[in-house]
Amino acid sequence: MARQPPVMLSELELDALTELVNLGVGNAALGLREMVQEEVLLSVPNVSIVTREQAIANLGQSPAKRLVAVHQNFDGDIRGRALLIFPEAQSLELVRAVVSSDLSLEDLIELEQEALAETGNVLLNSCLGTIANSFGRTLRISLPEVVHGDGSDFFDLTPWPRIDDSVLFIYINFSVRRANIEGYLAMLLDLPSLVTLKELLAQYITLLGGTTTVIPAPDAG
Repeated sequence: MARQPPVMLSELELDALTELVNLGVGNAALGLREMVQEEVLLSVPNVSIVTREQAIANLGQSPAKRLVAVHQNFDGDIRGRALLIFPEAQSLELVRAVVSSDLSLEDLIELEQEALAETGNVLLNSCLGTIANSFGRTLRISLPEVVHGDGSDFFDLTPWPRIDDSVLFIYINFSVRRANIEGYLAMLLDLPSLVTLKELLAQYITLLGGTTTVIPAPDAG
């Protein structure tokens, strides 16, 4: 039997977290729209808490053998690492959508790391910021870094967070300049942070009167 995360979220807590993530990616879509001067659509159909091993297995189901990730560490009441992950083969397609469709392949390759880092920075900061602000908390977020590899590479970048940590695993789909790109958001949390997240979600639900309504991300068009 597969190992389960040490702390699980209830259905109501997952609904609340999904709502917050949707708000975060909606804000990110608005930020990306300002970058590309065109409609950006982002959706979050699924949010779950899994073990690190399960997250790696989920990424392994992707047809793409090579992946690229933009990652940032965050620290505060909740601490961990956030990653934006998508197939490496789509990285230049994303760069072309974000920067300009008129650039040569040589120029795209030269701008790839910078454009990926900026895209990840907008999306990750928006999600983390929205969640933290909704809880009345603040987070310190590091500068973005880009890494290429497979799922196991992304979850073993440094000794911290610890190897047995849980992962907030989020499937996302985004469309930029008519380019459809599928990817994932992953947030690695240590056990104390996962416990704190559960407590903050319970408080958030109480403030909402004990119920949540999952709303779609704002249209950035």
